[in-house]
Order: sequence, then structure tokens, then C-alpha cells
Amino acid sequence: MNTAAFSMFLGIVFVTLIITYYASKRTKNASEFYTAGGGLTGWQNGLAIAGDYMSAASFLGIAGAVALTGFDGFFYSIGFLVAYLVVLYLVAEPLRNLGKYTFADMIASRFDAKKVRGFAAMNTMAISIFYMIAQLVGAGALIKLLLGLEYSTSVLIVGVLMTVYVIFGGMHATSWVQIVKAVLLMGGTFLISLIVFAKFNFSITDMFAQMKTATPLGESFLNPGVKYKIGLDTISLNMGLVLGTAGLPHILVRFFTVKNAKDARSSVVYATWIIGLFYVMTIFLGFGAAAFVGTDKIVAANAAGNMAAPLLAQALGGNMLFAFISAVAFATILAVVAGLVLTAASAFAHDFYNEILKKGKATEKQQVAMARYAAVGVSIVSIILALGAQTLNVAFLVSLAFAVAASANLPVIIYTIYWKKFNTTGAIWAMIVGLVSAVGLVLISPSVMSPEVGKAIFVGNPIFPYTTPGIVSIPLGFLAGYVGTLLSKEKADLKKYDEVLVKSNTGIGINQA
Repeated sequence: MNTAAFSMFLGIVFVTLIITYYASKRTKNASEFYTAGGGLTGWQNGLAIAGDYMSAASFLGIAGAVALTGFDGFFYSIGFLVAYLVVLYLVAEPLRNLGKYTFADMIASRFDAKKVRGFAAMNTMAISIFYMIAQLVGAGALIKLLLGLEYSTSVLIVGVLMTVYVIFGGMHATSWVQIVKAVLLMGGTFLISLIVFAKFNFSITDMFAQMKTATPLGESFLNPGVKYKIGLDTISLNMGLVLGTAGLPHILVRFFTVKNAKDARSSVVYATWIIGLFYVMTIFLGFGAAAFVGTDKIVAANAAGNMAAPLLAQALGGNMLFAFISAVAFATILAVVAGLVLTAASAFAHDFYNEILKKGKATEKQQVAMARYAAVGVSIVSIILALGAQTLNVAFLVSLAFAVAASANLPVIIYTIYWKKFNTTGAIWAMIVGLVSAVGLVLISPSVMSPEVGKAIFVGNPIFPYTTPGIVSIPLGFLAGYVGTLLSKEKADLKKYDEVLVKSNTGIGINQA
């Protein structure tokens, strides 16, 4: 056991539990629990969004993906960053102006049907759980490496902690844990990047020149095609990454934690700058791990490469830097999974329990209690699924969640805001087809089925040829919304659309959190 790392782990847990304790004193009603009362400023929410977004996939997964596959791993950094332009220009302001607590609230601003809200909540929970699996896989690998605990034990530890944050602290605790984590992660990543850059004589030219011979891949390391050998597979991955963020529920709900659309926009601007700087630095993490740790050692620690960044810290700065970076990675995972659990629990409590089962008449006390029960349930389901996904790269797992979000949620968001003929049937078709096609194609893809033992969850020949489903499932989601609308005998409420159009662009009649 690494004593320094263990001490820093305990320090991180202690600080986050203190935050949770004070946050619990402020969480007195549903608004406080779901959205921190809409009281965050633009820069605070921008930091919290960055903290939410810079997940285990970003820090652990991308570093490993770049170290093992070179340019193909960097596709994740490019896609994750470009995605925020879609959020900024198409989603952030309308979402804040139309919604209140959850993604389903925004859809319900145009469609009152309970079944639309129900399917939106179902998609929110499915995507959140998908995303959470990646974080728990990263946590299991990290704690196993540091403390020598079994993978299953490590996952359980993180699962318990994330549930505690949500049950007691709600959005206040989750937001401030994410802010603290974002500052720590940026600081740790900058420090490692600076050391790596110094090793290459502070020269980009020297760095790229040396990387041509630093790995077994040779010059192929700097070119696409190592992992994604099929061009359409690369396009599929990037479609999911670029379009998926605008449909991720745990990112969308962050826009309800500010008081107006102006702060929502400024949140995205702050987040984009922070995230942009971070993803530029992932090049140094990946290159440094490949050059100074080596492929064999990275794979030996974790076959998917998830431990590349901590191992790089150990190679460059010894046990103390290794302990600090590992503790930061642990904080990263805790913050993100807490946000995901809160998002899924809020969708269940607010959308299913209050709006559908109780017909909007549940008291705030009942809603918060149900959200806490739901948090426990979501955590249990996520832990069980994570126990079977140990061999998969966390960046890749998150890319699947992005593809599902882009297929099931984004079409409904875009059509709700910008297409006047869109109706209830189209919304339901888009959500069902997007979700089912994305998840279904993943289950029969090379990511889940492989003829080689240990390469995937199941042994067998994949039916779908691409590792991510976006190239098929995203167009299907949009097509289903379009066809469902045209085939339905239901006529769109044009007055309601005009109302939504005005509200989404001006903020008139905005829901105060």
C-alpha cells in the first residue's frame, strides 16, 4: 500500500465530506436539492461544468488512449472540446429559459403529455448510468493499483461515497465538490504537462520527432488508423463525441443552477476555456506516458491503459507526485459520479414520482425523500454493471454514453426548439428509437463481442462492425422524430410553439429555480 497516496485519499474524502455537511444545512427544499436554488454565478457554474465534464474518461482514459494508440486516442480530446460549441450556440440558453429542474421539464414546456416526460426521464437515467459505469471502472482500477484492494471492493467504496454526497448534500454539495476537483485537476495536469514538456526541451518539434521512435508503433503513432482502421468507424466516434454533450443530462441540468440565460451562456464560455486548456494538455499526458512509462508497463497495470496518467506521475516525480495525481483522479471520479447519481435520482423523483405518479401534487419533502431513495437504487444498478466492465477503456465507455445522448436526447431538444410541426408522437419516437438503436448496436458491436478472449465482455463475432453506434443511431433518432411527426394524425399546437420560441430566445416568463 502506498502510504502517501492513502493519506491523500483520506484527505480528499475528508474535505468532500465537510463540503457535504455544510451543503446539507442549505438543502431544505426540492429547489435546493435539484438545482442549488439557482444560486450559482456564471464562473462558479462554469467551473462546476468543467469539473463535471473532465471525468475519469478525460484524465485516465484519454491519457491511456493516446499513450497506446497515438493520434486515434486524441480524437476523444478533439471531440469533447468541439462539442461545447454545439452546447453554446444551440442548447444552453433555450434550455435554461424553458426548463426548471430537469431535461424533461424543458420538453414538457411544449408537450404536456405525461408519456413524453416519462420517456425523457427514462433516457436521463439510462444515459447517466451508462456514463457512471465508466467512472466506476476508472475508480476500481485506480484504487486497485494504489491500495492493492480487489476491483470489486474499490467499486463498492466509490459507490457508497457518491451515494452519501447526493443523499445529504444534493446539488450544493455536488457543485462545490466539482469546483474543488476542477481546480485540483487543472493544477495537477498542468504540473505534469510542464515536466513532460521540459523533458522534450520545451520544443513541440522535438517532442513530435522523438515520439516517432518512442513506441512500438513507430511513425504510425502520430497518424490515425491504429485503433480505428475503418474510416466510417472514426466518423461514428466523432459524431457521438461532438453531438453527445448537448444531450448529456448531467451537463444539461447544470444550466438550471444559475438564475438566467445570460449566466448560462457565461457558464459555457468559462467551461469551454477551462476544458480547452485541459484537453490540450492531454497530449502531454499521453505522449509522456508513452515515452517515459512505456506500453508494456501501462498495459501491465491495466489492459485498457486507464492507469497511464498516475504511472507517468510516478515516473516523473516519484511516489509523492504519484500520490497527489492519484488522489486528484479519485476526486475527479467522486465528483462526476455524484453529479450523475443526482441527475438520475432527480429525474426519477421529479419526473416519474411527482409529475406522473403524484400528478404534480407531491410535497417538496416527499420529492427530496424519493430522490434520496432513487439515488441508492441508481448507485446499486451502476455498481453491478461496472463489475462486468473492468476490461474496457473508460474514455471508450464514455463515448458510448455520448452516442446514446446524441441519438436519444439531442433530436428531441433540436426539434422542440426549432421545428413548429413537431408533436408528441415525434418526440416519443425519437427518444425510443434513439435509445434502443444506440444501446442495441453497442451490444452487438466489437466493444461487447470479440472472438478473442479478454478483449470484450462476451466472446463471439460482432454483428455490427463499428465500435460506436453514432453513425447509424444518431440519424435514426432524428429520422424517427421526423417520420413519427408526419405519420401522426395529431396536429402540432402552433400557439404553443410560438410561446416556446419566444421564451427560449428572450427568457420571458422564465422559470425561477
